[in-house]
Amino acid sequence: MAKTPSSILATQFMILSLLSSFAIILVQGEDQGFVRSLDPKLLGLKKEKLSHFRFYWHDIYSGQNPSAVGVVRAPTNSSTLFGSVSMIDDPLTQGPELSSKLWGRAQGFYASASQQEVGLLMAMNFHFIEGKYNGSTVSVLGRNQVFNKVREMPIIGGSGLFRFARGYVEARTHSFTPNTGDAIVEYNVYVLHY
Repeated sequence: MAKTPSSILATQFMILSLLSSFAIILVQGEDQGFVRSLDPKLLGLKKEKLSHFRFYWHDIYSGQNPSAVGVVRAPTNSSTLFGSVSMIDDPLTQGPELSSKLWGRAQGFYASASQQEVGLLMAMNFHFIEGKYNGSTVSVLGRNQVFNKVREMPIIGGSGLFRFARGYVEARTHSFTPNTGDAIVEYNVYVLHY
């Protein structure tokens, strides 16, 4: 059976139609109406890098201008202060002295979330005010067992130069004053960002 030019054209048209249909199905399979895949370059995202920051977090309850304020008190029968909540706007400095260079502020809250031990839920943004990171933030949300020598908490995001950030922080108590509740904590921040 010899193929005529019109039957060859019809076969090619049918193959092209099938391929087009598959291509449309594949494209529509990624677009669910409310979500679609994007190329990171469309958002100006370049190569991902790992940065390390080290600074000191000053949690100050005492004095004329405290940076931490209790907003919910724990029941009197709680040895772990379970249920207490504090709001913070803590200075982040280059060294352990409050007078050293200010890199930014830790803004957020922490709450005593354990009935068996002193374990805090930490929810805070490290808001940077220096250099190229001025205005950028790193967001931390995690568990802080304050009596452990080293505590690790996850970085769950960020803004500015830390968009799409992820990583972790390590906290080490530098000093603690029991009668005031004031604390200085060394933070090492390991953050992947673009």
